Amino acid sequence: MIPDPPAGTPREVRIAGYRPVMAQQQWGLERTATIRGESPEQVLDRNLAELLQELRVVLTGVQILFAFLLTVPFTARFGELAAPFTRLGYTVTLLSTALAMVALVAPVSFHRMLFRRGRKEQLVVFGGRALTLALGLLLVSITSGLLLVLDVTLNRAAAIACTAVVFLAGVAGWYFLPLRQRWTRGA
Repeated sequence: MIPDPPAGTPREVRIAGYRPVMAQQQWGLERTATIRGESPEQVLDRNLAELLQELRVVLTGVQILFAFLLTVPFTARFGELAAPFTRLGYTVTLLSTALAMVALVAPVSFHRMLFRRGRKEQLVVFGGRALTLALGLLLVSITSGLLLVLDVTLNRAAAIACTAVVFLAGVAGWYFLPLRQRWTRGA
């Protein structure tokens, strides 16, 4: 049994028979709309525009990285990189980049499948989660690619140490610090 949507939920949402996700959160749609002096639809439009801008920024970088990685096996020197560690590092970098691309493009498919069905809220929530996943995969891509290069230019221990620093900086800057701010704000 699907619970009733909160009071004030648009008619098309009530008819569709689902409970909006953002309405269930402490800093949900209704509260944000009230605080900002916007309608829920305006909040969703703004959130979608911000999400699209973030996706555009990240997608360009991932596309360039992925295109470069796809060309590497066709270079003359790739055959010389026969060490299992190097091959594994390349494979992890390529696969994590490919998965990041899939996660970044997923909101497009989500939008297309639910186009004009009054599900913009679900699109914003799904897009935000897909972007968060893609950033994690991108961090794996960056650090595994860095490890590949540093393993060639430094000794393995130094390469692992430098890569660990970059990975920890990424986790701190992309996840820990934003989540800390979110928790200290009370939402």
